[in-house]
Amino acid sequence: MPDNGAAPPPPAARGESLGLRLALAFLAVALAAVALLAGLTAAFAAADVSALASRQRQELTTAIAVAAAAAWERGDSWPSADLSPVLDLAARTGADIEIRDDAGRVVSHSPGFAAQASAPQFSATAMVRGGPVGRVVVRFTGSGLGGADRGLEIALLRAISGAAGVAALLALLTGLAVARRITRPVERIIAVARAMGGGERTARVGQITAPAELRELATAFDQMADALARQEQLRRDLVADVAHELRTPVAVLQAGHEAMLDGVAEPTPEQLASLRDEVLRLANMVNDLQTLAAADAATLHLSPQPCDLAALADDAVASLIGRFDAAGISLEQRFAEADVLADPRWLHQLITNLLTNALKFTPEGGRVTVEARPTGPHAVLTVTDTGMGIPADELPQVFNRFWRGRRAAQISGSGIGLAVAAELAEAHGGQLTASSEAGQGTVMTLTLPRAQR
Repeated sequence: MPDNGAAPPPPAARGESLGLRLALAFLAVALAAVALLAGLTAAFAAADVSALASRQRQELTTAIAVAAAAAWERGDSWPSADLSPVLDLAARTGADIEIRDDAGRVVSHSPGFAAQASAPQFSATAMVRGGPVGRVVVRFTGSGLGGADRGLEIALLRAISGAAGVAALLALLTGLAVARRITRPVERIIAVARAMGGGERTARVGQITAPAELRELATAFDQMADALARQEQLRRDLVADVAHELRTPVAVLQAGHEAMLDGVAEPTPEQLASLRDEVLRLANMVNDLQTLAAADAATLHLSPQPCDLAALADDAVASLIGRFDAAGISLEQRFAEADVLADPRWLHQLITNLLTNALKFTPEGGRVTVEARPTGPHAVLTVTDTGMGIPADELPQVFNRFWRGRRAAQISGSGIGLAVAAELAEAHGGQLTASSEAGQGTVMTLTLPRAQR
């Protein structure tokens, strides 16, 4: 990727940006919810208050009409009726009224009635002995009952606004706390990743206090870092092992040639044969390295197909039977059909490596037993020898590349046969294990999943 000259933001800045964005997101969601709830509450509350005020105004209008009818009944007519108590009642309730007779003529009215033309207006009929004698029209002003509903609505809206503000503040504080809880482990993982990128291979996230998903992410990251560290160590060990194995034959070849060039030694057949042996040893090492590289590639490029583990073992035995006979080692076979899904070429190589290893470490007159059989959901191949065995402290290392035990020092080989076999077993979804007792022989067990017919 081309460098555009822009440096990446520091971890802290990115963490603060993410935390701020999360906090603002929490706040936005909370504000939207509070605004919706406040709006609905205000709308329904205003409607209820308005309905209640309308009922109270209508009831008050009816009460004023009753008072006006009582005044008419006492005077037996509107001209002789004393309406001042009715006007005082209306004034005390914050209303202006107009009283009309049954013909619609104005009998009396409050001084400010005409000026309140835009105020809410209610009317009621004045009834005397079951018949109408007039009508009362009431207009409510901004004082008394007329302003009580507006005051109640304003107080309700203020309460809703205050609650919304408190909810928004709580949402902001909660958002900041949650965002910090999320971004802190993320910052830790970023810092460890940068440290590893800078060459600090031992950097790990470790245990963190975070949501389950982030804890799993940290664990997966540490596992990946451990795997990379193991691969790096294997690579270094491989380079060191190859250098160690090559050093001796190269030194022998160099010393022998220099001796002949300097006239110190004569190029006799024995001397040339010794140098040739070292060249062959180098060639064998190169072949072993090629085999190891091919095994690594095989783990990525297998061509599995249904095959019989017993048949493959029989073919491998047939290819090596001559060498067993020449070494004076008896070879016993116990085969039962066991179907597996595998690459026949590489599975044959695996079995050959196991047989070759048993051949190397079994003395003359010994016995090697090869058995293949189905066992439940698995197919099992065992190679048992009566050789020198493997000490308990060396057994865990037998599948390491280029590893050779103390008792293998006098036996030719590079120490990769079992390593290749183990990698091929794993590539086929199986497992190769070893069990042994010093002086009692060794058992190599290959376990593979059986193929479904």
